[in-house]
Amino acid sequence: MKRTLFVIRAVFVALCAGGGWLVCYAITDWDPYRLRATVIGLLLGVLVVLVDVLLKGFSLRGLSAITFGLAMGALISFLIGSSPLFASGDPQTVYLVRLALFIICAYLCSVIALRGKDEFNLVIPYVRFVPHEVDVPLVVVDTSALIDGRIARICESGFLTSALVIPQFVLTELHAVADSTEPHKQARGRRGLEVLNELRKIKNLDIRIVESEVSKRQDVDAKLVFIAQQMQAKLLTTDYNLAKMAEFHGVPWLNLTQLSKALRPELMVGELIDVELVRAGKEEGQAVGFLADGSMVVVNQGRNHIGARAEVEVVSVLPSAGGKMVFARLNRVIEV
Repeated sequence: MKRTLFVIRAVFVALCAGGGWLVCYAITDWDPYRLRATVIGLLLGVLVVLVDVLLKGFSLRGLSAITFGLAMGALISFLIGSSPLFASGDPQTVYLVRLALFIICAYLCSVIALRGKDEFNLVIPYVRFVPHEVDVPLVVVDTSALIDGRIARICESGFLTSALVIPQFVLTELHAVADSTEPHKQARGRRGLEVLNELRKIKNLDIRIVESEVSKRQDVDAKLVFIAQQMQAKLLTTDYNLAKMAEFHGVPWLNLTQLSKALRPELMVGELIDVELVRAGKEEGQAVGFLADGSMVVVNQGRNHIGARAEVEVVSVLPSAGGKMVFARLNRVIEV
């Protein structure tokens, strides 16, 4: 890409220099200044390329915002200039005042439009610039949801049909965590990047990376809530404080922990389940295993089969702080 841009810019500068040379053929009076015209054309080409380099990172949303600002500034200056205030007076003075009014209004409106690029999507929604259906529900994903990892399995199962919106500053924060010198943070960040790669590999999953430039004075949580508000999207997070902030601002949020609790199977007395016996229980002859949702299963007469997978019959189910505690008796050993 960089090599292609370099070739295009070099050709453009050469064409500008050639244009300066050819102008002298059209205007015979400039014939003695052919070299000077060529240099001027070359410098103009270089100046345009420099402006192009300085505008690096200027997004389509920014261009649409500044265009809207210029149009509004021109309209405001025209309305003021057409008012009775300028009906009489020295023509030269009126012209200069109208010119200054046009420049000032255009500048102020352009600056206001650029500062409010994220609010500008109310006028021209930048999410609609991509060829997606406008009625697709949106879900804004934060860093904690990516690090958690369960979102990849949920999306892979097909239960989450919304389009995932991942702001650019979330990716930046994720890379910063992955580059941390602390091993714990580094591992969390790398897991988040792995989950992001898994999401990208899921077919028919709509992932949108938005380059929001909300004021840097706001923290990441405030930016996420603001973007979710502007896009009328839900917020997917495992951060309790962020969830409460979103709830305060009226932004609906998705709770992965509540989803996992809702998906826990309802066990009944007499039901047969498979469980791996991992350690001895407190009472004599007991063995302990765990279900997929983390519920503890205490199996009577199972201590001699620790390390094996067994079919057990549910005797009773008791609620506990960590979920459910299931008491069962050994039915048969499935796999040693």
